[in-house]
Amino acid sequence: MIVVLFGAAVAMFGGGSDSNSYTPVSAEVEAYEPIIQKYAKEYGIPEYVELIKAVMMQESGGRGLDPMQAAEGSFNTRYPHEPNGIKDPEYSIQCGVQELKAALTSAEVESPIDMEHIKLALQGYNFGNGYISWAKTKYGGYSYANAVEFSTQQAQRLGWDSYGDTQYPAHVLRYYPYGRAFTAGGNQAIVEVALTQLGNQGGQPYWSWYGFNSRVEWCACFVSWCADQCGYIESGLVPKFAGCVDGANWFKSNGKWQDRTYEPKVGDIIFFDWEGDGTTDHVGIVEKCENGTVYTVEGNSGDACKQRQYAVGSSNIYGYGIPAY
Repeated sequence: MIVVLFGAAVAMFGGGSDSNSYTPVSAEVEAYEPIIQKYAKEYGIPEYVELIKAVMMQESGGRGLDPMQAAEGSFNTRYPHEPNGIKDPEYSIQCGVQELKAALTSAEVESPIDMEHIKLALQGYNFGNGYISWAKTKYGGYSYANAVEFSTQQAQRLGWDSYGDTQYPAHVLRYYPYGRAFTAGGNQAIVEVALTQLGNQGGQPYWSWYGFNSRVEWCACFVSWCADQCGYIESGLVPKFAGCVDGANWFKSNGKWQDRTYEPKVGDIIFFDWEGDGTTDHVGIVEKCENGTVYTVEGNSGDACKQRQYAVGSSNIYGYGIPAY
């Protein structure tokens, strides 16, 4: 019953070409769904089939003999513990499902929509479960900043140039529909991605993704990067923009604009005019709007990704871009 209900919710909130606010998994991943369902049921996590598919999509796109990239995990007892060591896709899925279950258990995930704990579990799937206990003990849970700290420590300890993927939760969640399906508003996916980035300093992942070779004022690059991670740019919901004026003009010219008196919804793009000169000079993402207060996630806020809040209609707000739902 729970699987049927989740499926119905995804159909309601995520179905159809006009509502493509996350990136679907590949046909190769979909082809493995019967095997994923088999092992998800066997290991007691049948309600996490969509999350397993999202992990597989990030790991391999469903290609190769080790589609869950589970060879180096503790549940592989048949093949070498090396990248792509597993030579049997079904066994890779069997091991990967067990790895993910262990991470979900360690992270104390309560449901497929318990996004805060799911982020912790996903980073643990990538880094190893040692990260989960470390993050819980030291910080009480997941944050992008502590993922970077753990990665740096492990790389130094092992003498490696890098360790794991510090963007792993965001990379997986772009393929995961349930994160927004059970929360208010149709554009929760971009908010979930943005929240995984809290604590980033300097914006290097965003301005370098955009194509800049050195730091620029990166608030718009951050919004564009988040939009790209969940498929909004590809589906035409949000433009790729590095300048606030360009972004605002795109929404205006496409009939997707509201002025500052509007009460925004989850996932709207909020533009600011700090100087009061009628020109926008900063941009962020609306996390939620409650009791006359707009809560945001912004890049380049003091050169970091931070949560902020403003009164609805504040003179600092220039207006809103409204992604099509």
